[in-house]
Amino acid sequence: MKNKQPATKSKFCVLAQVCDLIPGNLVSKLARKYGIETQARTFTAWSHVVALLYAQLTHAIGLNDVCDGLRHHAGLLGGVRGAAAPARNTLSHANRTRDSSMMEDLFWATLKHLQSQRPDFGLRYSGLPRRFKKAVYAIDSTTIALLANSMDWAKHRRRKAAAKCHLRLDLQSFLPACAIIEEASHHDDTRAQQLCAALKDGEIALFDKAYVNFEHLYVLACRGVFWVTRAKDNMSFRVVKKLIRKPAGKILQDDLIVLKTPKSRKQYPARLRRVVMLVEINGKEVEMTFITNNVEWAASSVGALYQARWGIEVFFKKIKQTLKVCDFLGHNKEAIRWQLWSALLLYVLLRYQGQAIAWPHSFARLFTMIRGVIWDRISLCGLLDFYGTARGRWRMRAVPEAAFLPGFAPPAYGTATG
Repeated sequence: MKNKQPATKSKFCVLAQVCDLIPGNLVSKLARKYGIETQARTFTAWSHVVALLYAQLTHAIGLNDVCDGLRHHAGLLGGVRGAAAPARNTLSHANRTRDSSMMEDLFWATLKHLQSQRPDFGLRYSGLPRRFKKAVYAIDSTTIALLANSMDWAKHRRRKAAAKCHLRLDLQSFLPACAIIEEASHHDDTRAQQLCAALKDGEIALFDKAYVNFEHLYVLACRGVFWVTRAKDNMSFRVVKKLIRKPAGKILQDDLIVLKTPKSRKQYPARLRRVVMLVEINGKEVEMTFITNNVEWAASSVGALYQARWGIEVFFKKIKQTLKVCDFLGHNKEAIRWQLWSALLLYVLLRYQGQAIAWPHSFARLFTMIRGVIWDRISLCGLLDFYGTARGRWRMRAVPEAAFLPGFAPPAYGTATG
């Protein structure tokens, strides 16, 4: 077993080492672009970013919690490239009035920088079949409930407010490729074109049936993009050719079809492939119907691809359970967007830090471990590398060992040393 050394001391605290992954001049450049530099007096754009990352790492329960925690460690905070602790009203005003598009651009620029530093950055989703070499993207959205204070801009139901994050997730790296954060009043298929605008020939998109828009799907097919989705229950079609005559294993039907209704036929005039198969969900086999524009894959591959779409549900679950995306420090649109983009930024930073030392545990364990030492001056890479390493292999004992004074231990029988 490799002999790992304990973490050594560092000149900077752990928070500074996490923030150091963001390129040095990037925040000031974006602050000038969005006019935030002229608005800021003492509370700079960099201090704003650090404050929101700190709020995410510590799961701060409010603005006072953020400001008091930063002020209490003002000396260490100054080592984070000169960041300063804000007053409560200053942080609230910044979240409310500053353009949150700056944090959005910061996220994408930082992700691009980290990918350039480490081309293999990312971790392939375990549920994605290995036989697919082209990029595979899962496209879906998640709704984030808000308080009634946000009804003026994020009305979702009669008496409810909510925001929505539309996401295109790269399943080969498990990193976001495109994201839209807005109010939840928009239907999913209205954002599908924007999410899929950058897809290239030969790449694969996986949709839930909420994204079934035949006009958009036909555009993707004409661009050479393959897609898989579930068929709606009321889809009207005519079978043109049966690819299998009788059920084979879990494949019940595999047909080439054309749409029957005039509107749908006009939107998608080409043939579609319809696969009906049994899919195991929670230990039970459920019959599901898929449609795709690819006629060369095995029918089982169509089902396997759609099942890989569950990776985006795993991503949303991981984000919601680990980061601070359910309790917010403000109620207006800009404050919500600042916090959600900061959550995605922190996710990318921690994922990169974990991959740099081949972190073997879960993201939640990485998050909680870093949160516990956020103000300590120790080497983060050394700490992550040493964390959880026991000296030698442990052995189960039938009887627990007892401590004896020298010379009073009972005699040992046998020569085995374990």
